[in-house]
Amino acid sequence: MRLRDLGIEIGTLATGPNNAITDVSGVRVGMTTLVEGAAGPLVVGQGPVRTGVTVVLPSDRPWEAPVFAGFHRLNGNGEVTGTHWIRESGLLTSAIAITNTHAVGVVRDALVTWEASVRNPGESFFALPVVAETYDGTLNDINGGHVKAEHVLAAVEAATSGAVAEGNVGGGTGMTAHGFKGGTGTSSRVVGDWTVGVLVQANYGQRRRFRVDGVPVGEYLDVDRVPLPANVDQGAGSIIVVVATDAPLLAHQCDRLAARVTLAIGRLGGLGEHQSGDLFLAFSTGNRGRIPSEQPGTRDVTTAAFDLTVLPNHAMSPLFEGVVDATEEAVLNALLGAQTMSGIDGVTSHALTPDLLLEAIEAARHNAARVRAHEKDPS
Repeated sequence: MRLRDLGIEIGTLATGPNNAITDVSGVRVGMTTLVEGAAGPLVVGQGPVRTGVTVVLPSDRPWEAPVFAGFHRLNGNGEVTGTHWIRESGLLTSAIAITNTHAVGVVRDALVTWEASVRNPGESFFALPVVAETYDGTLNDINGGHVKAEHVLAAVEAATSGAVAEGNVGGGTGMTAHGFKGGTGTSSRVVGDWTVGVLVQANYGQRRRFRVDGVPVGEYLDVDRVPLPANVDQGAGSIIVVVATDAPLLAHQCDRLAARVTLAIGRLGGLGEHQSGDLFLAFSTGNRGRIPSEQPGTRDVTTAAFDLTVLPNHAMSPLFEGVVDATEEAVLNALLGAQTMSGIDGVTSHALTPDLLLEAIEAARHNAARVRAHEKDPS
């Protein structure tokens, strides 16, 4: 189930054919999902396991076809490796992976191993892979080391264009958002000649502040109707957002694109709270193949000049709209795509079911109409 299956559309822009980040040509997504053991007492190293890894490939061999990229931090209680070099160079030269907080090192090392395996044997190279995280220790044996290098390599091998799985999949497997079962979600928008695609790993937000297309549904979805997971700290958690576009943007323009994600988080009811890692990466494929890779022997400044196509800054506002709308819809797709899941010590994260969401929207709108009528005629 996706948001548009319920007849709800965020904004007025059309989506791409898959309504996914993969609508940006050349971008592929792969996942490995790890669900092992029945819900029950936590035994570190044995489970229950509710985790995974998601990989986003900007191209088949991103170190050979760098793309301009940017980064934005709403609240920094989290991690995205490789971002210092993105800020310094303005370029993304690796795959992007998303996993759980305590698997970042394993996933990063696996991406280096993958790159070494497909480069020329014995080639010397420099890699700073981009790996992001959110915390799934509410449901998952997060200290058990269950994400292995082979799971990362499997996600890379499985990466495809086309439809993207949502909900309890990949790195989003064990996540909770706005007090409901969260996870992985995606959406896209067509903006004139360009496409903007978004992929989220949603694990953030308070229930009471939750909004859908401006409707305060969180006020009607109280804990008596849908219990909160027993050990969730409301307001803690994180959200990772990856934005891709084929619009020809420079690095500073990708920064601007990533910053607009914050508006979607606010519209949904997020605050970027103290215990939340709200971290957003944007990249542009618009000049992919034109930017020289930094391979040994290619650093002679006398031959380093290259031509670019660039969208002017004053033409970016429609892209901002696309990012905000697609991010909001991607989070809602993650929630609707998720299924109720129980994990460690029997803790349960309940799904936001379509009928419950529609009921809450109707109740919120009815109440708003009643308030307006009372304002017109207090008697």
